[in-house]
Amino acid sequence: MKKRALITGINGMDGSHLADLLLEKNYDVFGVERRSSTRNRVNTLHLVEKIEFLNGDLTDQNSLFRCLKQSDPDEVYNLAAQSHVRVSFDIPENTVDGIAMGTLRILEALKTSCPNARFYQASSSEMFGDNPNFPFNEDSRLMPASPYACAKVFAHNLVRNYRQSYDLHASSGILFNHESPLRGEHFVTRKITLAAASIKLGLQDKLFLGNLEAKRDWGFAGDYVEAMWLMLQQDEPDDYVISTGETHTVREFLERVFDYAELDPKKYVEIDERLFRPHEVPYLLGDSTKAHKVLKWEPKLKFEQLCETMFKADYEYLKIR
Repeated sequence: MKKRALITGINGMDGSHLADLLLEKNYDVFGVERRSSTRNRVNTLHLVEKIEFLNGDLTDQNSLFRCLKQSDPDEVYNLAAQSHVRVSFDIPENTVDGIAMGTLRILEALKTSCPNARFYQASSSEMFGDNPNFPFNEDSRLMPASPYACAKVFAHNLVRNYRQSYDLHASSGILFNHESPLRGEHFVTRKITLAAASIKLGLQDKLFLGNLEAKRDWGFAGDYVEAMWLMLQQDEPDDYVISTGETHTVREFLERVFDYAELDPKKYVEIDERLFRPHEVPYLLGDSTKAHKVLKWEPKLKFEQLCETMFKADYEYLKIR
């Protein structure tokens, strides 16, 4: 009998990659999207005939009950969020309501209507914030440095509380930065690859960036959604750090991409102080020893390959527009 999975945030980068993975594994997939006057299916156009889209919103409790009833899932993946850290300083209430209270609403709906379904929560490496004691594992102190990260800490602790209080099979993946050609254009990695392709094709003259010295542990989203799935295949629920164990600066990402594009970043890149975060997280590095041992998970795509893959995808995308 085919398993059934419900994914919130279906139209995001992770939602699209996860849906592809689950379809390969012969799941019936249901994706939750917010109703709006225009459809936001840039990442999921190829899924329109393959999955069922449901109207729902993490700020609307009744819609979550309805989505659970319609999908009757074996597995629920909560990926929905306002996920841009810099933007969370500008719209903190919206960010916190969707992530923190949204997770509470879906856990309550799950507990009431389908308590046997397995639940995955998208936690974040941003929860470690400016903790200087890296690399970070599942027991590292959480020191969030943005409204986004604070909301993720609340949701992370809430999942653990519901797991212990109501015996839910609820796991959290503490995912470090992960990217793909499906990443939103306002995130720094995609902003860089899209600009490099645009400049190469004569469509753009300048790229404005903020802090180039922030160090991040970057992996490939396609690898990371496999870790999400593996968590829900375990007999016991738990929390796992998912990372590559390598760190690179934004400057390194920029230089690698511009090198593939055969461009000199000094000619095209300018620093804009308005793009800096009010509270910067200088260094993120993960320790995924537990995931390696328990889940048998390993990242496949290396940093250099990720940079090249994203640039080539944007170059081909712009060339045919």
